[in-house]
Amino acid sequence: MTNAPSSWKIILAFGLVYVFWGSTYLGIRIAVEQIPPGFMCATRFLVAGIAMLAYCAATGRKIRFTGLQLAHFAIVGILLLMGGNLTLSYAEQIVPSGLSALLVAVSPLWFLVIDSLLLGDHHISGRGKIGLAIGIMGVIVLIWPDLMQPTVLGRRELWWSIALQGGSLSWALGSVLSKKWKTGSVDPFSSIAWQVVFAGMANLAFAFVVERNSPTVWTARGLGAIFYLVVCGSWIGYTAYIWLLQHVPTSKVSTYAYVNPVVAVFLGWLVLHERIDRYILMGSAIIVASVVMVTSAKIRTRPAVEELPTVEPAGD
Repeated sequence: MTNAPSSWKIILAFGLVYVFWGSTYLGIRIAVEQIPPGFMCATRFLVAGIAMLAYCAATGRKIRFTGLQLAHFAIVGILLLMGGNLTLSYAEQIVPSGLSALLVAVSPLWFLVIDSLLLGDHHISGRGKIGLAIGIMGVIVLIWPDLMQPTVLGRRELWWSIALQGGSLSWALGSVLSKKWKTGSVDPFSSIAWQVVFAGMANLAFAFVVERNSPTVWTARGLGAIFYLVVCGSWIGYTAYIWLLQHVPTSKVSTYAYVNPVVAVFLGWLVLHERIDRYILMGSAIIVASVVMVTSAKIRTRPAVEELPTVEPAGD
């Protein structure tokens, strides 16, 4: 039986994911101003992944895995960092960074559905489900002015808003598969490094096929944004996220999707002068309340053996 991680480690990991990933929306928005999204994602993930693999090798961590394990890393990395992040990067060329964050805040719903279908071992309580519903209400409050003014989004914004839902689905599927395929002998940091490398390779292949004729300008502003995404998004945020998936129920980890928009909207207003008004403030308050409800809700765990109807203690 493995020892449960201490509460302060869980709190710290949530804080890193909440804050740093919220700020990556701004970083992506700046990075794709003059760098095509595919090349931006390829650069970001290849630099981050290769550096992580080098660190693993230098510190004696295992970096050689079976073909099946590498295939799992590739699938998870591509679903998360190509299906999720590349879609977001394209959308942010059109949709404001704060609004993009709000549109992917439905991820917890995908988490609940996919977790139930593929894992089925954790069932969030009624209180947790109410918290998720309140979170969706908070998102509606946040985007209400845009819903009432269709011309703000326009046709392209509408299609990319829909595409962001597909990206959220890909992200949720990759996250649940990461949890499903976990094995005790796999070092989490090494597996993350491989996931990031595979995602970088996939994004690079996509970029050469789709974006090779796109104008690319490598400015100091764009490179600075990519550097921030590598360090804070890929190294710190992504590592904390995968670690949480191994130690905390998926439905609770998915609450990052409610906090990130709050951070993203604030930074979008501060740096890019994106809109912030009473709807943003009210919606943010509702979302924070929903996070408290979901993260404090008890998770019922289904017994592993049907013949023994003992109730296992809930995850912390």
